[in-house]
Amino acid sequence: MSFTTRTAVLREAPGRYETVTLDLDEPRQNEVTVKMVAAGLCHSDDHAATGDIPVGIYPFAGGHEGAGIISAVGPNTPGFEVGDHVVFSFLPACGKCEFCARGLSNLCDLGATLLSGDRAEDPGSFRMQLDGAPVGQQCGISTFSEYTTASVASVVKVGKDLPLKQAALLSCGVPTGWGSAVNSARVQPGDTVIVVGIGGIGANALQGAAHAGATSVVAVDPVAAKEDKAKLFGATHFYTTLAEATEYARSVTNGQGADSTIITIGVVSGDDVAQALDSIRKAGTVVLTGLGNITVAGAPILLGDLTLMQKRLQGSLFGESNPRRDIPNLARMYRAGQLKLDELITREYTLDEVALAYEDMHAGRNIRGVVVFDD
Repeated sequence: MSFTTRTAVLREAPGRYETVTLDLDEPRQNEVTVKMVAAGLCHSDDHAATGDIPVGIYPFAGGHEGAGIISAVGPNTPGFEVGDHVVFSFLPACGKCEFCARGLSNLCDLGATLLSGDRAEDPGSFRMQLDGAPVGQQCGISTFSEYTTASVASVVKVGKDLPLKQAALLSCGVPTGWGSAVNSARVQPGDTVIVVGIGGIGANALQGAAHAGATSVVAVDPVAAKEDKAKLFGATHFYTTLAEATEYARSVTNGQGADSTIITIGVVSGDDVAQALDSIRKAGTVVLTGLGNITVAGAPILLGDLTLMQKRLQGSLFGESNPRRDIPNLARMYRAGQLKLDELITREYTLDEVALAYEDMHAGRNIRGVVVFDD
């Protein structure tokens, strides 16, 4: 059985999101169908539109950050009920593979199929169709849709008192940014931290660094108008270039440089990595969270500097977060007033305005845009 839903899709890359009416299958075992309430507009979905991140099939239904209410539960699927409020995790966690067992559920084996568009547990099987042809689902969830059917490995139940518009940001942007500072950079009290790129990820890296006790939290973004927002999320200083931020970091560390620099730029280049490595002290850490064209190799780094200064270049996927632990934890912090979510939302959009939202993102107008669905 299937029913129809309006969904924002890409027909090609480079391409532009357009809204179409799809057929959506009802959930099978270990799946749920969710009526979407809100979906965050993350840069990764724009990477799919530009072609920087190739996907496995077109049409491709976008969106990997969101929250909603379960409208149907597949047969023999315990632990979930119609009416449950859920936040999606763009990275599924099976709880059974080697990496889940190691406590690295952000590297769960199910993540291998995030861009293929089909079901991780059933390769070659799809839940969305357009005119009878299969439609790929971004990360297996496709939150740019009025309704979506997803594996229970990709959903986390939350309390019904948690506002879902804000909770949607816990799918990706908040844990990724927060964890980039707390888990990947391992920020300590008294540290000097540079965060490069103040969007939906960088703003939360600022929050994480400040919460972890960094004394100097230095924000870098070419859009000078973001300074007030950056300071709202914990930045103590703001610069429009990394060179200026590096100079400041050295001025407060006896010439050494930052303890860590976190790269959350929307489109990362090798030059960005090289500049970040130059900005840190001996035994410091560069955390690379942002993405560029994932098929391009190379960064002009000094290998001797990396070795002799014992620096660390650390990739960070989902901020090394564990979705079933960290999404509820971050929700508790929000309720306690320790985490800002409301302030992250710069503008709300309708489903038909997804392409417009990404134009605003490119223009530097948003920290985080959010699609809000009709009741």
